[in-house]
Amino acid sequence: MNETAQRIERMTAAGAGKRAERSRRARPTMAKWAARAAAAALALAAMPAALQAADPPPVAYPQGWRDWTHVKSMVIQPGHALFDAFGGIHHLYANKQALAGYRAGGKFADGSVIVFDLLEAKSADNTVQEGARKVLGVMVKDSRRYAATGGWGYEGFKGDSKTERAVGANAATACHACHQARKDNDYVFSAWRP
Repeated sequence: MNETAQRIERMTAAGAGKRAERSRRARPTMAKWAARAAAAALALAAMPAALQAADPPPVAYPQGWRDWTHVKSMVIQPGHALFDAFGGIHHLYANKQALAGYRAGGKFADGSVIVFDLLEAKSADNTVQEGARKVLGVMVKDSRRYAATGGWGYEGFKGDSKTERAVGANAATACHACHQARKDNDYVFSAWRP
């Protein structure tokens, strides 16, 4: 065999050896498969906790709320501590689940939705009349999705908009911080008047 042939044979053998080594390294062993499976299982197990740590899902605009049961009305006037934020006429509405919660003395089941319709208060002809809508506040009870805020999701929709949000990811500070004072009434300020 001449020198060139010998060199080719050595290179071919060396190449085959390297290919075999790469193939062995590329093939996962049973231990590697077990490690990969364990890592995947840990990632899946951690996922719900990661999802819970993320911002809660947004509260949807409540379709048909105007046909729900009217719970109460009130007017917040100048001089009240909350006038700057909530001055005006308030109407509260409850869906069937929330109505049952009101009647049960403040024990609201998941699925309860309470709507707080805040309107400007206008004086005319010795009367107080409704003006433009300032905000439509919404509370949705879902103990799993809103566990960090007592089981309630909060949102405020600006004016007559069904999409422009006033609260967003700030529900814990913008809403729930104040509602904590009513923890004994499932974080709800209003009550049913038979």
